Amino acid sequence: VQLVESGGTLVQSGDSLRLSCAASGFSFKDEPMTWVRQPPRKGLEWVSWVSPTAMATRYADSVKGRFTISRDNDKNALFLEMNSLQPEDTAVYYCAKGAPPIANLQIQGQGTQVTVSS
Repeated sequence: VQLVESGGTLVQSGDSLRLSCAASGFSFKDEPMTWVRQPPRKGLEWVSWVSPTAMATRYADSVKGRFTISRDNDKNALFLEMNSLQPEDTAVYYCAKGAPPIANLQIQGQGTQVTVSS
């Protein structure tokens, strides 16, 4: 399993950002996928989940209405569209194979840093 996240950067409060995750080494189209994040000095927290066919999605309350998860099974890619970013969204974002809880996820990448300044 290989998962490579990209798209993180420094943005201003209220800005938008799109994260990407390139997946390989497994049958991507058959697996649920999840975005998790780790804020500074805190543990991992679940952000969003998408079913294998993208027919179902779930969001943490903290991002509901602002973030949108999507996937392209033809390109083995996972995305997270983030709008109205706030300083509390500052974290390293990881994509993961599997569905929550976090203990069930396979997190293989280095993550991508999102920093939101006020």
